[in-house]
Amino acid sequence: MLKNKFFLTGLFLAALIMLYYSFFDGGNMTSADGLDELVNPETYRQQVDAERTKKDQFMRTDGESPIKDKATFNGLLYFAPDPSYRVMARLEPFADKTQKLVVHMSDGKEEVYDKFAHAVFRLNGETCRLLIVKLENTYSILFRDATSGKETYGGGRYLELDPAKLTDNQAILDFNTAYNPYCAYNPGYSCPLPPNENTLSVAVKAGEKYIAHD
Repeated sequence: MLKNKFFLTGLFLAALIMLYYSFFDGGNMTSADGLDELVNPETYRQQVDAERTKKDQFMRTDGESPIKDKATFNGLLYFAPDPSYRVMARLEPFADKTQKLVVHMSDGKEEVYDKFAHAVFRLNGETCRLLIVKLENTYSILFRDATSGKETYGGGRYLELDPAKLTDNQAILDFNTAYNPYCAYNPGYSCPLPPNENTLSVAVKAGEKYIAHD
């Protein structure tokens, strides 16, 4: 009996050690939503900030930038990087791979996208469901949330998915990379509008912000 008691105690301690390293390995952390990658919060924030600096440089100097008055451009507005808005989603693929979605554009035109899957995930304590669409080799989510028209662009924002991190049943959604369409900065652009089903009741306080300019 004594030997069994020590054996069970050892198993319990081993399990605790494994849990500790699963969640706190060297300062890394795993998302509460089950991310399959370890993320160091500080390193992650630095990476997000570096990408934002590169985008500001593009907006300020590149001929393809939608910014009209580049001389007075002081950079885009963002929510602070937050690893909790980087979540793992369960994918619900369409049985019929030929399904299409007619997407309305900001100038009244239409585009046709492939329906790829629905992404189901937890965010701010709520279960959310968003449609992923595909155009050529780009997988995107066009969405609105409780910040739309307030802290973020009223026409919605976009989230692009890394094809290398897509599987048949899961995908990483990083809302820190959510961005405004070009028509938010220049009405001369035609931009796809999110489908009605991609309206979230939660406030996604991540990614690009927006302040309307006359």
